Amino acid sequence: MSRWRVGVIGYGWAAGAHLTALEQIPNAEVVAICTARPDADEALLARGRGRSIEVVRDVRELLARRDIDVVDVCSRSNLHAAQAIAAAQAGKHLIIEKPIALNVTELRELTSAVAASNVRTCVCFEERFSKQFTATQSLIDQDLIGPLHYGEVDYYHEIGPSVSQYEWNRLLVGGGSSLLSAGCHAVDGLLMFMGSRATEVTSYITRSPNPVFARYEYPTSSVTIIKFENGAIGKVASIIDSYQPYYLRVHLVGSDGAILDGKFWSNKIAGLDPDKWTELGVKLENPAGVAYPPYERQFRSFFDALDHDTEMPLTSLAEATNSFRLIFAADRSAELGRPVRIGEISDG
Repeated sequence: MSRWRVGVIGYGWAAGAHLTALEQIPNAEVVAICTARPDADEALLARGRGRSIEVVRDVRELLARRDIDVVDVCSRSNLHAAQAIAAAQAGKHLIIEKPIALNVTELRELTSAVAASNVRTCVCFEERFSKQFTATQSLIDQDLIGPLHYGEVDYYHEIGPSVSQYEWNRLLVGGGSSLLSAGCHAVDGLLMFMGSRATEVTSYITRSPNPVFARYEYPTSSVTIIKFENGAIGKVASIIDSYQPYYLRVHLVGSDGAILDGKFWSNKIAGLDPDKWTELGVKLENPAGVAYPPYERQFRSFFDALDHDTEMPLTSLAEATNSFRLIFAADRSAELGRPVRIGEISDG
């Protein structure tokens, strides 16, 4: 087992969640954090890390260090692509927080840089490693509800002033769109569950009249209808202006049953009550749950893959690119007011 040394760019909420997860990975060690936060040293001391993690102020200094094998990009959204490209060009393996890019040009440049550098990647679609998503996928893999012909995965959250990311998330260069900002988790989950290539999207946008959300530089609610290559259809609602508890809703319909959040019903299992759902016995995802266990399972998978010099399962850049291409097509559809084929999106 190798010992992989990690340098983190950024020290906000995401970086804190990553640090908590990385501390549980036996073959990973965070050696440096690049941040402009003046209280970074004190914050690390409060975590009990003392001087075991060095604070640096220049990204170029971090990328030039020979004692760093992996760079974890947790900076502001508009910096993700450029910093990940620079890290790949420096020969560093990558962990990249979402969104990995804010437009198609950035996405293409990132994928090109990673391919040219032959580095391994992990994109933080950590929901794929949650117990809820793992159990849901297991029911599908075991064919307990039959082939899916319809699915919905929806993201509901109130990303207002009570949420620490609000002030930068409301900016076009911070959040980008409702889907890029947060609904990308719903898009990615739907693609995983449906198991077919998305071919076309139609997306609609709106926003809350509440003055809090009027400060957003982009529409805060979207609904996207997706056509799949195998004839199935799906829907993603990305609602970040909803005053309600966080809710990542999953409803999948197959030929022999259905899954609704943490429940399912199947006519392939004899004896189930036809009028009641059967509980899966898993905790549904919420912000507190997202913060740590799914990240830990995801990062453990990534570093195990590094040990074997292979791409990690489920959330490599190649896999995540499918979700972001769909998102860019959906945002383009909302802008044009018509359906957009996934391959139709252009640079910019």
